[in-house]
Amino acid sequence: MEHMQTALPSAMAASPGPAPINIGTTIRDFRLQRGMSQGDIEKRTGLLRCYLSRVENGHTVPSLETLQKIASALDLPLSQFFAEDSVKEVPGMSLNEDEIRFLTQVQRYSAHLGETDRRLLLAMVRKFAATATLSIS
Repeated sequence: MEHMQTALPSAMAASPGPAPINIGTTIRDFRLQRGMSQGDIEKRTGLLRCYLSRVENGHTVPSLETLQKIASALDLPLSQFFAEDSVKEVPGMSLNEDEIRFLTQVQRYSAHLGETDRRLLLAMVRKFAATATLSIS
């Protein structure tokens, strides 16, 4: 009994094939790339935030209909979730998790501002950035 081996078909043993897609991680990556919260997706799709969390953490696999709702909320074609060469980062921009969280909060709060207030906020950010650049030099 101890010398028994399980034989795999040679095709299975030779080529492992592409790595499986973790759809939850893919959704989270696209959501964070766009600076959106789970609450933002909830509002756009009607899916509960706790459900979205379960999907992103791999505890639930959504149906194609649900994936389509999420893709639409992210302004993506459904096929983008399954593309092997999908770009998950904004070209020329590398943000850590804290920066993404900060920008998500800014986006959330700025969504309720009028045009005049947005211009004021942008002017303040430019001023802070100029001050930070001067103090670094």
